[in-house]
Amino acid sequence: MKRVYFTRPLPESVADMAREHFDVEMREENTPLKIGQMRAALNLYDGVLMMFGDTFSSEVFREAQNPRCKVLANYGVGINHIDLAAARSAGVHVTNVPGAVTDATADIGMTLIMMSARRAGEGERMVRAGKWPGWNPTQLLGTHVTGKTVGIIGMGRIGGAIAQRCHHGFGMDVIYTARSDKDPGFPCERVELQDLLARADFAVVSVPVSPETRHLIDAEAIALMPRHAHLINIARGDIVDEAALINALQEGRIRGAGLDVFENEPEVPETLKALENVVLLPHMGTSTLEVREKMGRVAVENLRAALAGETPPNLVN
Repeated sequence: MKRVYFTRPLPESVADMAREHFDVEMREENTPLKIGQMRAALNLYDGVLMMFGDTFSSEVFREAQNPRCKVLANYGVGINHIDLAAARSAGVHVTNVPGAVTDATADIGMTLIMMSARRAGEGERMVRAGKWPGWNPTQLLGTHVTGKTVGIIGMGRIGGAIAQRCHHGFGMDVIYTARSDKDPGFPCERVELQDLLARADFAVVSVPVSPETRHLIDAEAIALMPRHAHLINIARGDIVDEAALINALQEGRIRGAGLDVFENEPEVPETLKALENVVLLPHMGTSTLEVREKMGRVAVENLRAALAGETPPNLVN
């Protein structure tokens, strides 16, 4: 029986499914693997079910000549933490789980839009701190969402799902960036990024991370946004220049922001945490039991197929 390694604890139903096919070892810690642990995993197991934060860099693969591991099954969509060229050279396949996360991540995008617009984080902190004086007509005045313009930066699966929710649920006008025109079934407009940032009341980052998109939203981009606008990021932290965003929020050059991802996770700058006009969530876009179980089933099937000599359903490399 093939031997596989889970780098973090997963729901028991996922582990049970995997045990039908493999000898499974599941790590108990919830922290990213260190470089020595990753090298050992490549040499000790036939497959590894890995997570965001497990950075399988070229340095990791450099010490693994003809490794026992034949597949890295990433438990998520983004694979920027894996050096694909180095994996290919080592004979290691890479898979991901692209379809399972769409709706849950889109829901978190809407959560951040609403929380940032309506200053929900500030309100909850006020109540918990015992500082709420009671209702008054000028308390925590936020931004109306219904009927506003949302700009989707990256109209892929998740971006499209957010656009659907914004248009059908809140009557919002949708503009977007993409490499080609999209037809979500309702009127929307493809524009250049600069135009989107200048026009959107809510700009939602939903583009895949790559060397080309790192710091796509930098100080110059943020400067294009209206002062009343909100920036939402549910993609990857390093797409947004965190220092530039902090400066803009400190100076009130945009109204607010909602972040589910950070540039150096799990580290969050104290200057960012000190701001009232930003909503901070702990990378919980897919944090529902149903979705995490579905992600696990997809990842296990990728492992099974790869180790059976078949083409995995979600082969990346």
